[in-house]
Amino acid sequence: MRCCTSPSWKSVSIAIVLIAVYAISTGAKAGNVSVLVQDKDGNPAPDAVVVVLVSGKGGTAKIPLPSQVTIYQEKMRFVPAISLVALGAKAQFVNKDPWEHHVRASAAGVAQFNAASGGGFELRLEGKSDGKPARAAEATFNQTGAVLLGCHIHGSMRGQVYVSESPWAVLTGADGIATLEQVPDGVVQIKVWHPDQLIDMPPQPYNVGAASAPLTLKLGVVPRRRRV
Repeated sequence: MRCCTSPSWKSVSIAIVLIAVYAISTGAKAGNVSVLVQDKDGNPAPDAVVVVLVSGKGGTAKIPLPSQVTIYQEKMRFVPAISLVALGAKAQFVNKDPWEHHVRASAAGVAQFNAASGGGFELRLEGKSDGKPARAAEATFNQTGAVLLGCHIHGSMRGQVYVSESPWAVLTGADGIATLEQVPDGVVQIKVWHPDQLIDMPPQPYNVGAASAPLTLKLGVVPRRRRV
């Protein structure tokens, strides 16, 4: 009598298939993407939005985009000048100046305020009184794309909110570099947006892998220097 029996070829084959399926489902590869954005003259372009479009690959961005931001009106400026948010994000606008401001969103219709339908939104914020809290109002961004912010009273005030269609999105730093982590391997599309680039740049294909080389993209303009 034998003390044990050898597994059949059928059972071994099933085990191999199960192991392979498990490895595929739990070990999806991901890599990092590094993009240098330059202006027309070849200088680093800060505050450019870099979006990695991943189609049907799944995965989760290491750093999720904000679902809540605060944008101040201070010294006749929107601060920060550019905000990058996820679809459905809420923004709180706060007027810290002693005079009245408006918040006028672009007529592109990429946001709505107080559940009102239609294109864009407009808010009115009274000036801050001494010893009292600053006035605030909220808006929700429910469509992807760029939102241009302005003020009816003070035409020099400009700001932008970019609502990303992808969770893999980031602003370039002072060195013009954007780094995104845990991007699924394979071919993706990389899109760059800058408020001074009036003509949208076409997305560029890029192959994400363990040894992916940094990508350099150049704007067609030299961005204006922001007032500080």
